[in-house]
Amino acid sequence: MLDVGARFVRNRLAAASLVVLVVLFLAAAFAPVIAPADPNAIDLRPEMNLATPSLAHPFGTDDSGRDWFARALYGARVSLSVAFAAMVISTTIGTLVGSTAGYFGGAVDTVLMRLVEVLLSLPLFFLILIAQALLTPSILNLTWVIGVTTWMNVSRIVRAEVMAISATDYLQAAEAIGVPHGRRILRHVLPNAAGPIIVAATLSIAYAILTEAALSYLGLGVPLPDPSWGNMLQKGLTRLQEAPWLVLCPGLLISVTVLAFNFVGDGLRDAFDPLMKHR
Repeated sequence: MLDVGARFVRNRLAAASLVVLVVLFLAAAFAPVIAPADPNAIDLRPEMNLATPSLAHPFGTDDSGRDWFARALYGARVSLSVAFAAMVISTTIGTLVGSTAGYFGGAVDTVLMRLVEVLLSLPLFFLILIAQALLTPSILNLTWVIGVTTWMNVSRIVRAEVMAISATDYLQAAEAIGVPHGRRILRHVLPNAAGPIIVAATLSIAYAILTEAALSYLGLGVPLPDPSWGNMLQKGLTRLQEAPWLVLCPGLLISVTVLAFNFVGDGLRDAFDPLMKHR
């Protein structure tokens, strides 16, 4: 693991992206200290209507006088929490399906992979829209919908890695001496497949952030008045000409965060498999 960390740090873009993410996480965690204003507090004074960015309000205010900087930090809490929880769900399902298919092979592999292929052939975002429209709008439902519909690529990655590990001599020896399947998977297969699983999980966070933002923008994500980057973007577009900063701030946060997760994921992939970039 020390070698993996050293290779990751040598990737300057990935290391810088990790620093950006750490700063963002700390800002979200300490939002009440950094932005003491209530993100949902309405101020109807004329001077607070679409106030331009200033020292008092770094990101300005919306047409209800709400502090956009406070909403951005609290929105980071919501968006990142949804993305991480959805990642845990999708990675758990994908790892379970992929490891089962790759380890047992045969008919089990055929059935599970055909299921994955069928699901991947469907218009995924359209299915997410339908599922979210049928459910009561809530952060919990949004998290489950994203997590349950985005595990298929993880399962394919895990399956390929598990199949390669299953063909190794030490696993064949474990089978020969009668080590139970469950013990072999938990003690030998999954630990050796941890690298690709971590990379897939990291990249899935970026997709979850984009999905949450898109659903919230369409009014099917995080319900108001709770802030999220997606519903901030939707709100800002209604006032684009008068107050472009209302769109610029959440848009930049989404873009920077998604790019950072992608760069970190690429850095982790190269760190776990240094030969990958030469293939």
